[in-house]
Amino acid sequence: MSDLLDDPTPGQNAPEFSVSEISGEVKRTLEGTFGRIRVKGEVGRVFKARSGHLYYDIKDDRSVLACTTWKGQVSKLAVVPEEGLEVVVTGRLTAFGAQSKYNMNVEEVAVAGQGALMALLEKRKTQLQSEGLFAPERKKPLPYLPQIIGVVTSPSGAVIRDILHRLRDRFPRKVLVWPVAVQGSNCAPEVARAIDGFNSLSPGGALPRPDLIIVARGGGSIEDLWGFNEEAVARAVAASDIPLISAVGHETDTTLIDYVSDLRAPTPTAAAEHAVPVRLELLGWVENQSARMAHATTRAVQLRRQRLGDLARALPKPDTLLESPRQRLDRVSDRLPNALIAGVQKRKLTLSERAASLRPATLRGLVERRRDRLNNLASRLSLRPIEQDARRKRDALDQIANRLDAAQTARIQRQRDRLMATGRQLEILSYKATLSRGYAVVRDGKTLVTDTAGAKGAQALSIEFADGITEIGGASSAETKAPAPSNPATAKPANPKPPKTPGEQGSLF
Repeated sequence: MSDLLDDPTPGQNAPEFSVSEISGEVKRTLEGTFGRIRVKGEVGRVFKARSGHLYYDIKDDRSVLACTTWKGQVSKLAVVPEEGLEVVVTGRLTAFGAQSKYNMNVEEVAVAGQGALMALLEKRKTQLQSEGLFAPERKKPLPYLPQIIGVVTSPSGAVIRDILHRLRDRFPRKVLVWPVAVQGSNCAPEVARAIDGFNSLSPGGALPRPDLIIVARGGGSIEDLWGFNEEAVARAVAASDIPLISAVGHETDTTLIDYVSDLRAPTPTAAAEHAVPVRLELLGWVENQSARMAHATTRAVQLRRQRLGDLARALPKPDTLLESPRQRLDRVSDRLPNALIAGVQKRKLTLSERAASLRPATLRGLVERRRDRLNNLASRLSLRPIEQDARRKRDALDQIANRLDAAQTARIQRQRDRLMATGRQLEILSYKATLSRGYAVVRDGKTLVTDTAGAKGAQALSIEFADGITEIGGASSAETKAPAPSNPATAKPANPKPPKTPGEQGSLF
């Protein structure tokens, strides 16, 4: 400041300052005079920039103080400023010379009194309730005996030990612990991420998905439990597909998570009791049911055996049932011989009467009448329709026979033509046709000779021409004529050998 007062302009009493000089001097004066201060007021307009910086106002009934919390400081705030919330902010006053403004760089935000916190809690509660997050019909039933239980709590507190101890006493189950901060600025985001993380696990995977989630924390003040009143935590609990038990604080403590969860437990120990039944009680109940079933089965068998004995005593004895049929059988047996004799005699008498009524004349007349009737029927029977039908069938048979002969003849002709074509093709492909164009086949016995080395090493050569085979070398030379072709039309005359000129050596080929 003393530098600025040196060398005043002649003729004037006050020194001259540049804009930057005066802005810097004001900034140093503010920061040096006030330093670190605490200001109480109501949060006004709140704006969060894309860069992550937070801009808001602290006001009372007469003045407004502009506040700024930089991006790196926002995550450390215990309470995020909301419009209408009465808070106490802690930070440093500074000036922004580019716009001739001063503001406060806030490092800590605290709610000004428990009444303001309760008002904010009631506001959030009303909002979530209007959205239906507290509706009883959306709450999911808890599994009777979960295989895996996920616990969201601090790994170093007494809460996790109480839960594990109670589960071990009642019914041991597998427990997955997701460590989180249970108070402070990191509490709400970590708890919300833990709930979402358990829901994103795959059932039966390397890290199995739990069947039940317990969110637990010990008791504390409303400020300590405020992380479980955040809207992000309540919405994460509402979106969870896994049934969730909230066990935050003691029985008198109430947070928003208690209203959204599927079941509220007064303490973490009570949450473990709600999660699993007592194993010894289940064993006792099973044994009791087994004993009752055995007793009921024995009692039912005894009652049915007694009923069967009562019914058996009411039935008559077998001998009593057979007495009357036996007497009837004896009486019928006694009457049977006389009845047979009387029946035979009666039939003999009837036969004699019928035989007496049959006379030869009567039989002859009956035969004549039957013969006349047969003749009449034969005269009425005409064979003409039968003959006509037989003639028609004979004509049809002749037509079928003619068609069959024609088809057979055409088939034989096709087979003959196919055979002749195959024979011609065979002749074309045969090496015999090649011989007729001046080529020859040389063999050493049965081995085919294809080069001069093989011809020089052979003792006897057999040369096949189109008209025969000539052998050279060996004990004797012979010439075999080729057989005449079977088809004179396809036969070709043999090329006559030219006469040898006296004094010339004959060619082997």
